[in-house]
Amino acid sequence: MSADQCDSRTHAASVARDAPMAQSVLDSLSAHVAILDENGVILETNAAWRRFAGANDIRMRPDTVNINYLDICSSALGDSAEEAQDVYQGIRNLIEGRISEFVIEYPCHSPEEKRWFYMRATRLSLPGEVRVVVSHENITPLKKIEEALKRRERELEKHQRELEFQARSLEDANTALKVLLGQRERDKQELEESFAANVREIVHPYLEKLASSRLDERQQAWLAIAKTHLDKLASPFLKRLSSLTAQLTPREIEVALLVREGKRNKEIAEILGCSVAVVDFHRKNVRKKLGLTGRKANLRTHLLSLS
Repeated sequence: MSADQCDSRTHAASVARDAPMAQSVLDSLSAHVAILDENGVILETNAAWRRFAGANDIRMRPDTVNINYLDICSSALGDSAEEAQDVYQGIRNLIEGRISEFVIEYPCHSPEEKRWFYMRATRLSLPGEVRVVVSHENITPLKKIEEALKRRERELEKHQRELEFQARSLEDANTALKVLLGQRERDKQELEESFAANVREIVHPYLEKLASSRLDERQQAWLAIAKTHLDKLASPFLKRLSSLTAQLTPREIEVALLVREGKRNKEIAEILGCSVAVVDFHRKNVRKKLGLTGRKANLRTHLLSLS
């Protein structure tokens, strides 16, 4: 026997010994694995492939060996027909050497449950022959998790939109409330100014006349009390003045009230029954006590800001 013959027999024996091991390795895989020849005919399958074929009542040999896988793909109908055509073209490209790998994710639902699979096909270049290894892995648990995450994401997006709508509604409500509060404050200020003006222009002249008339001591006291309370009612901003460090005299307060109402020095002098020089003197004292001396700030504007 020649050396070549001995090597050939040794190689054949090695292949024969390795074949059961290779099959055992294939059968240990969870993926459904089949090996195709250059025509797409199934040469070998593993246990997972055979179990799936038997469990799903495939109308062919349980192991589907010697069945043309490409024919199955090209004639597929139903929901998976489009994916089956993609698989057909992918395997053809592998066999013809245009690509070295093809992958696809596809649904394979049964009447009992929804299922998804991940298919991967690779080309094996062997001496003198071409083989394609096709594997299908059940990824249903992963797809269910993915769908649950998508549902949760949609719920979160919906919740986010609701929160944004509520935030906008709250912002609109706050804006409207600010407008109402602003208007209320303006109305309040206008009412106070109107009341103060009426007191000063209508009531005070009569009080001054009463003060200059022949009143006894008790009547003079009543008149002073009435005048004091009227000034308090007519001047809410005095509460703010009282919180300042400046201490105004009663006459300075009267001058400040009339300045705030927009009265000029001559008008104030007529109302208070004094000279313009006296009004100017008190006005300067008010500016000094309010810290406005040496500044260009308008006294009336400053007094209005204290309301």
